[in-house]
Amino acid sequence: MLGAMEGVLLSVATSEALLGIVGNTFIALVNCMDCTRNKNLYNIGFILTGLAISRICLVWILITEAYIKIFSPQLLSPINIIELISYLWIITSQLNVWFATSLSIFYFLKIANFSHHIFLWLKRRINIVFAFLIGCLLMSWLFSFPVVVKMVKDKKMLYINSSWQIHMKKSELITNYVFTNGGVFLLFIIMLIVCFLLIISLWRHSKWMQSNESGLRDLNTEVHVKTIKVLLSFIILFILHLIGITINVICLLVPENNLLFVFGLTIAFLYPCCHSLILILANSRLRQCFVRILQQLKCSEEGKEFRNT
Repeated sequence: MLGAMEGVLLSVATSEALLGIVGNTFIALVNCMDCTRNKNLYNIGFILTGLAISRICLVWILITEAYIKIFSPQLLSPINIIELISYLWIITSQLNVWFATSLSIFYFLKIANFSHHIFLWLKRRINIVFAFLIGCLLMSWLFSFPVVVKMVKDKKMLYINSSWQIHMKKSELITNYVFTNGGVFLLFIIMLIVCFLLIISLWRHSKWMQSNESGLRDLNTEVHVKTIKVLLSFIILFILHLIGITINVICLLVPENNLLFVFGLTIAFLYPCCHSLILILANSRLRQCFVRILQQLKCSEEGKEFRNT
């Protein structure tokens, strides 16, 4: 039975999950409709759609596992359930970070101003960059899946008496954790580097504007600032997401600790909920569609009130 604070936090986490699902579904639908209308799916549309779908799946996995853990923990006892959740988690979490990193690199190559020949070569061959990122994702899965298979088959991960029991040494646990999440950390480091390079590009562009005695912020500066804000918001929210997931993993090892578990869940859901709203507000096409829908809803409500009077 949940306490009052646990119930409040679970309600907040559920609300965040629903908002995340609605926001990411909106992003995916808008890009799919644009694809159908234009008979073509551009790189940015593909990345945003994939990011939205991966986040929807991630939210469903987290919220489903959380409700099962709190209200029906015995459902997690079968080995095949543990194996299925582990595989789905690896696929969705790494896909989510992969699409987010691809989005940051796409913006970086389109917006940044560098004269280095490597940057110019990458800018002209953006498809090769995405092919390299796909290779990183596949290599990450190649390392992650065998580790999970071995842990499950050797029965080193069992759910007994409302708690997880992991039968392995601390060094082995750390090694397995690194192998299963190495791809996520690698992609996240790439995103940090991209954000740092964008800040350098903005600083160099601002310095160039000052040397030309221009006191006005041009369009390039505005785009730089907006993109850096989106990337920084992702980095902050994703770090909070990782903290929340870490809290949940720790709580899975400790029975009857629902308050800390739900608190970690609330922190973890800030990322898919808030960042989808940031993407909608930062992308002009998504923002226009969102405003149009709100206007239509407002007009329909006013029409109902007019008919009732």
